[in-house]
Amino acid sequence: MKLKCVCSLFFLTTTILSCAQNNQSNSKIELTINTSAFSKAIAQPDAQILDVRTAGEYQSGHIANALQANWLDPREFKNRTQYLDKTKTIYVYCQSGGRSASAQTALIQAGFTVVNLEGGISNWRMQEMPVEGAGDKAQMRVVDFEKLIQSNEYVLVEIGALWCPPCRKMQPVVEALKQTPPKPFYFLAVDGGQDMDVMKSVNADDLPTFILYKNGVEVWRKVGVTPKEDFVKAFN
Repeated sequence: MKLKCVCSLFFLTTTILSCAQNNQSNSKIELTINTSAFSKAIAQPDAQILDVRTAGEYQSGHIANALQANWLDPREFKNRTQYLDKTKTIYVYCQSGGRSASAQTALIQAGFTVVNLEGGISNWRMQEMPVEGAGDKAQMRVVDFEKLIQSNEYVLVEIGALWCPPCRKMQPVVEALKQTPPKPFYFLAVDGGQDMDVMKSVNADDLPTFILYKNGVEVWRKVGVTPKEDFVKAFN
């Protein structure tokens, strides 16, 4: 009986200590952090940073290396964030912290680990932290776009942006096409966050959008992540 009591007491003590350690570990996960902590966190190699503002807001100034998915556009947000890495923490921000807090909740429910920037990029700027992009880059003119697609037999147009997760996922495919092209072609990159006039002229609403032109005429179009084989079939 004495031995059983000692064993039971040991088991109870171990369980309590284990629970206490788990609670202590969970308490270390901060869902919202200040600019200083956020800056240190995203300085890690391959940090996953997400701007949930609109493309226009993003272009007016954003944190370096941030991806973009508009929280106010449910379709865009879902399409882009599905390509984020669930094994890495997402460091999310918006203008003042409200939208990013809502996006954080949704992403956590989807299985991501997410940390929100306190006060958003407004507070980031107030703390004189660095931003990229000023929105003063000149747009591609529609007339120049049309000249380019008419001056080559095959022109592959990519409407995308480095801050768009599915666009970034497509980079290896595009590079592979350039290195081993099914047929000689001219590659034309259209900035999906900047060249709005061109996007309107070709009725492109989603990123990435790929359009193949032959002698100035559109012969194929694809939206979203696309395997190399689909491009090869389009050329043939």
